[in-house]
Amino acid sequence: MQLTRFACALVCAFSTFGVTCSAATLIQHVRVFDGSKMLGERHVLIDQGKIINADFKGPVRAEHKLVDGKGKTLMPGLIDAHVHAYQDQDLPLIYGVTTQIDMFSAVTAMQDLHKRRDDLKNTQSSDVFSAGILATAPKGHGTEYGFEIDTLTKPEQAQAWVDRRIAEGSHFIKIVMEQGGIGYHFNSLDLATVQALIKASHARGKLAVVHISTLEDAKAALKSGADGLVHLFNGKTLSPHQLQELVNLAKARHAFVIPTFSVLESIAGIKAQDVLNDRDLMQLLSKSQIMPLNATYGMEVKQNLLEAPRQLTAALHLAKVPVLAGTDAGNRGTQFGISMHHELAALVQAGMSPSAALEAATSAPAKAFRLSNRGRIQNGYKADLLLVEGDPSIDIGATRRIVEIWKNGEIVSPLRTQKLQQVAKDNAVKSSAIPLPPDGRISLFSAEKFASPFGYGWMASTDAAMGGKSSVELSIGEPEPAGQASLMIKANINAGFSFPWAGVVFFPATQPMQAADLSNANVLKFKVKGDGKSYNVGFTMQGSYIPLNVGFTAAAEWQEVSLPLTKFKGLDPSIVTMLGFNAGPTPGNYQLQIADVRLLKE
Repeated sequence: MQLTRFACALVCAFSTFGVTCSAATLIQHVRVFDGSKMLGERHVLIDQGKIINADFKGPVRAEHKLVDGKGKTLMPGLIDAHVHAYQDQDLPLIYGVTTQIDMFSAVTAMQDLHKRRDDLKNTQSSDVFSAGILATAPKGHGTEYGFEIDTLTKPEQAQAWVDRRIAEGSHFIKIVMEQGGIGYHFNSLDLATVQALIKASHARGKLAVVHISTLEDAKAALKSGADGLVHLFNGKTLSPHQLQELVNLAKARHAFVIPTFSVLESIAGIKAQDVLNDRDLMQLLSKSQIMPLNATYGMEVKQNLLEAPRQLTAALHLAKVPVLAGTDAGNRGTQFGISMHHELAALVQAGMSPSAALEAATSAPAKAFRLSNRGRIQNGYKADLLLVEGDPSIDIGATRRIVEIWKNGEIVSPLRTQKLQQVAKDNAVKSSAIPLPPDGRISLFSAEKFASPFGYGWMASTDAAMGGKSSVELSIGEPEPAGQASLMIKANINAGFSFPWAGVVFFPATQPMQAADLSNANVLKFKVKGDGKSYNVGFTMQGSYIPLNVGFTAAAEWQEVSLPLTKFKGLDPSIVTMLGFNAGPTPGNYQLQIADVRLLKE
């Protein structure tokens, strides 16, 4: 009788018949975390991209690929329940993140990600389930990224809006309740529209999850029937009444919560030092991929801002409200894949047990987002697996000691080796730091040209490329006291973009947005005179379009500003793409002059 390969594997798994089978992988003597609890030592058989037998007791056959699991733990591949998968997608899988829940992508990007996910031969990248376009107001959060967003202004638009997302392929619906923070403002959907969107999503059998950043919005979203909150919020200690009220709402609505500590810490100015100090993890990152981990949103460390989310996480978990592990990777202070290991530690620090944190990264998000074939070690489930040294149910740090990863049943170690070799090769390349002029001056302004001694040079910059309406006019101004010509910058900042800007930029490489090595400098100096208003000077690095800014004031008289490059938190001078002087984000007219801009070694 001719057996199919799958049938053959089943026979191998469940009988002792003398059948010659094609090669399957047998992981022996391994401790198993099945997605909710730690099981004793057992054998696990996988083949054809599936878990054939999660507790194999049959004979070992000559054709089996044997893996020694002694002293190790096998667990489902990690599921990051909150990412923005727009770049660096070579990373998640090599850190054991086999599935990602993407909270916002352009339609074509989402469709490409879903197509790759549905190909069972995909063994090179994590699977992605995406919300696609998010629901937001005109000039709301989500509209600031430079591509067109289908926005809403009233409840009557909700059902048609949801139906358009479903037609595009959205796996679930994400709704934004966000007013902004200090120094910036977003328009937000009104509560009636949020309620209508949730109702419309449920009418089509789709989950409705809500982005919130305040306690009041969290309560309002849950009262409106949200299936989940995709963030918690920073803040100091909450009262027992505030805690209990939110917990009761989440529990009554059977909602889940994704705290996203990795990005909340970044907002609080806190770096993920545990992973930054882990050489084995960090050696898989290129320079540009390390950069986001070193750059936080908050410029000052404010540990007390984590009191509220930690309190809430502990209380929600105690009340058996599902807490999911999500990093918000794609933001400052995070990186795809590696941040998941920090997020697990953050959940434990917030009061969850290591086993509960593991569940929050495996079976809990699979259940919450209705992913029926992953998140557990169970017969018939996808063979997306992570093998680690030690017992992560006792020491959550054990998830970082990766032995092997399987994606659709295929080992990922060749990808890890390839990435390791590429990073080592790139790091071994001899530095090509740009020789700086003896006086360090990079501004050679004249009536004929805004010149520079190297690079592409100086040019105007505004938010127009992001759909903004700000404008700028550049001209030669009065000389500064030592006789150097100045650049006059007249900017008009308008509110057409969420973070409006206008000013001037210097490209240090021969082409705009290429990386240049400015490691020969450790100080930026310039002279400035202006209208008494506040401005920003910032560096942008390869792999990011968000500058690392430091503020300064343009006083009525000439003054020199001296800034050590260490002041630009997270800056790697070897991969600089741009230096910018900008007005904004407050709307209005601005006028300043800059002169004698120098990069120096002191």
